[in-house]
Amino acid sequence: MTRRPNFIFLIADDHRARSLGASGCDAVTTPNLDALAARGTFYRNAHCQGGFDRAVCMPSRATLMTGRDVFALRRAQEARKASSSETPPQFLEIPSDMPTFPELLRAEGYRTHGVGKWHNDRDSFGRSFSSGSAIFFGGMCDHDKVPVTPFDPQGIFPSDTTSDMPGFSTDLFSEAAKDFLRTQDGEEPFLLYTAFTAPHDPRTPPPAFMPNPDDIALPADYLPLHPFDNGEAALRDELLEDYPRSPEAVRRHLAEYYGMIAHLDAAIGDILATAEAQGLLENTVVVYTSDHGLGIGSHGLMGKQNLYEHSLGIPLILAGPGIEAGQQSDALVWHGDTRATVLDLAGITPPQDHGNLSLAAHAPTPQRDTFGAIYRMSQRMIRDARYKYVRYYPASANPAPDPIECTPGSATEQLFDLNTDPFEQVNLAFAPAQQDRRHAMAGALQQWQAAHGDALADS
Repeated sequence: MTRRPNFIFLIADDHRARSLGASGCDAVTTPNLDALAARGTFYRNAHCQGGFDRAVCMPSRATLMTGRDVFALRRAQEARKASSSETPPQFLEIPSDMPTFPELLRAEGYRTHGVGKWHNDRDSFGRSFSSGSAIFFGGMCDHDKVPVTPFDPQGIFPSDTTSDMPGFSTDLFSEAAKDFLRTQDGEEPFLLYTAFTAPHDPRTPPPAFMPNPDDIALPADYLPLHPFDNGEAALRDELLEDYPRSPEAVRRHLAEYYGMIAHLDAAIGDILATAEAQGLLENTVVVYTSDHGLGIGSHGLMGKQNLYEHSLGIPLILAGPGIEAGQQSDALVWHGDTRATVLDLAGITPPQDHGNLSLAAHAPTPQRDTFGAIYRMSQRMIRDARYKYVRYYPASANPAPDPIECTPGSATEQLFDLNTDPFEQVNLAFAPAQQDRRHAMAGALQQWQAAHGDALADS
């Protein structure tokens, strides 16, 4: 009988797809992730789907865990609020009838061990993992003062057991991951899920990993200001740097970001070296991805609350048994496909596939003609292999206005040819020669919205 593979699942926080050596970024040092990409498959068109929350990591991680789209998660949230008099949870709750992929692995005999950040509800963590260490329930923290909660076999995780842990977050989580691997003998299949808080701000990389900001080139899509109000100009993430964004400030932010990624890469190299020393790597599938990307001066934006490729695009690397080696793919894939792949490789058929596609070597080449994404009630997007259409809604179009941190927003459109304009610098939406394409893409977006029950579908 063939042994079931182990899984080492590594997820970063705010790591955009383009900031990786394998993506062609020379300014960032990622030899371990580049080597992982070379021995597996690197997906160059992997995406998150955005979400209804300003903290995009919450819906992104929930879609990864469940394979459900952001609209289904939103409906579940609204139903929970309507049926309960309790105070709504602080974090996006993953309902018990939407099983997570660790939960399904656990039910089939896998030991599931959770390390690091969990930005959803504690109940879903308890259902998902049979053990854990260095657990951080939350969205962000200082990297040198991480509030860590010990694993609770009862799945309650009382807040009074949380205490600040000394050391840098990346080192703290990687040491916990390595400690777990040193206890494994290869007899029992396992999932090691390690969720880092790097390179999320506050970006304070160890000095040895910090590049010189003067050596950092500005991205091709750098702008001092976004060309119009997208409704989020007053958001915390956007206020991390003054308006207008100066070249010097953006270079500094990028240097700090690249330093965080370089340190993360070194820690991942140590985790994989530990797995190899334990004799585990040959039968282990390694997954590296992120919850979403980030602006950092691109298009005059600092945060991830937008639908540009720098914020929707995520790194996705798969390597190990059942994965094609030395391949790069341009297929349109997303978090739900990553989940489907893990379950497929484990020999588990999920209750429903929800249209997600396995990326395993034995599966057909993923065929998704279009991919849609959202940001709250102000932005909608659809793209295909070449073109991308974005529609912006002003605050007045929002059927459930939320004035907190909002700016008025704009009613406008964008159309980009990603083949000739990968940095989305030339808006073709109002070019006379592109009106047929604009209307076709707008119609496709409208159909996608209607199919998912989007309240803005007829706006």
